[in-house]
Amino acid sequence: MKKSTEHNGYAWDQKVEEGSAYTNAIETEVIKRAKEGGWQIGVTADRKVPRDWFPSSLKGKKILCLASGGGQQGPVLAAAGADVTVFDLSLKQLEQDRLVAEREGLQLSIVKGDMTDLSVFPNESFDMIVHPVANVFVEEVRPVWYEASRVLKEKGTLISGFMNPVLYLFDDEKEQQGKLEIKHSIPYSALEQEEVIEGQTLEFGHTLEDQIQGQTAAGFVISGFYEDDFGGGRTVDRYIKTMIATRAVKITM
Repeated sequence: MKKSTEHNGYAWDQKVEEGSAYTNAIETEVIKRAKEGGWQIGVTADRKVPRDWFPSSLKGKKILCLASGGGQQGPVLAAAGADVTVFDLSLKQLEQDRLVAEREGLQLSIVKGDMTDLSVFPNESFDMIVHPVANVFVEEVRPVWYEASRVLKEKGTLISGFMNPVLYLFDDEKEQQGKLEIKHSIPYSALEQEEVIEGQTLEFGHTLEDQIQGQTAAGFVISGFYEDDFGGGRTVDRYIKTMIATRAVKITM
């Protein structure tokens, strides 16, 4: 495991303690609606994934929530009838899923690990993978796609959220002050630009070629696409969508 990955695992543990929005487990009312069929999840910051990206019924579907701890996507899909495994590097993020499962009486498997190494799972273990914006925290993204392809069944579906690397062009501090100033190049690596600070995540702006062509090279066909942003909460939102979601189907050639 790369030191940056281990560092980010601990950083996310700290985010749970701080109550970051991406660590706040869903409420009972959301689970109740999911059990009644009114479920939805997100893999980016603001928009929800279209329901037609999923099968009409999740009953019995084996779904891997990849780098998806935090008690958000996994419990909803389990409440909708899926056989869910939540895989994440952060123990405290996984604890959020465990707490929701216990609170709501849901069956949920929880596994700790690095998203670039899914060797704990045999080939063709899952019908679907749900992968919210998270590969921004690993140095190399293509191993994520190859491992996802390996553990998916033929014609299995991968739903992913990831960052448009244009976000990493700008000076982050000035962007938060309302100014957009080009500072970095793409691909972006926090290891080359910033001091490693305990409790702060290290981020990596992967090229769109690695994000999209990386999926197709791993055996996927892209069948859905949309863009999202931070819900208008950042300066850059005024000019461009900085998040992308894709639906991809594993097709062995």
